[in-house]
Amino acid sequence: MSGNAPLRACFRDAIPEIAEAAALLDAAVTAHLLGDAAQAEALIRRADMPPVAAWVESILGKNSPYVVIQSSGTPSLASEYRVAARMPNAQERCQLHARDGFHCRFCGIPVIRAEVRERIQRAYPQALRWGKRNVERHAAFFALWAQYDHLLPHAHGGGNELSNIVVTCAACNYGRGGYTLAEVGLAHPLERPPVRSAWDGLERFGRRPT
Repeated sequence: MSGNAPLRACFRDAIPEIAEAAALLDAAVTAHLLGDAAQAEALIRRADMPPVAAWVESILGKNSPYVVIQSSGTPSLASEYRVAARMPNAQERCQLHARDGFHCRFCGIPVIRAEVRERIQRAYPQALRWGKRNVERHAAFFALWAQYDHLLPHAHGGGNELSNIVVTCAACNYGRGGYTLAEVGLAHPLERPPVRSAWDGLERFGRRPT
């Protein structure tokens, strides 16, 4: 990538199947809350779409055609000069979602917190597969997996203040790895407003069925 290339909002635009999968999961939670477990399980299975899995995998890995590293990188700080790496605690995560909603601040796709996914998996273990390898994970829940990404990585002097952390999807977080925004040609996500929609991150799951 040339140093004069325009900055991008994200590595790769979302494909239509991601919105379709999110809608299926939203409908599955509604079915669950209405007491229709069979319908909820069927919808969760339908959301496990190969195109969604392929979209995530296209961004991950060293050979991704979408993640191109700038030729001139910035040096990492020696470990003794770095802020200790720390992920946001529960209260800070609530603050981040209050600011960013339940959408990736880079590509804008809906996201689901790991705690919510785990609750759903306990209720529907056969439909929501979640193994150790990417290929063993439910495509939609993997793509929509909420992450908390440090904009300036710790290795480059980034701290743990919330102004340096954004809500992202798994692909945007793991695709960037430890590179700076400049090194991968991404624009600063807090310089544009977050996506606002009716998507609630499936947070309502866990209520007693009506």
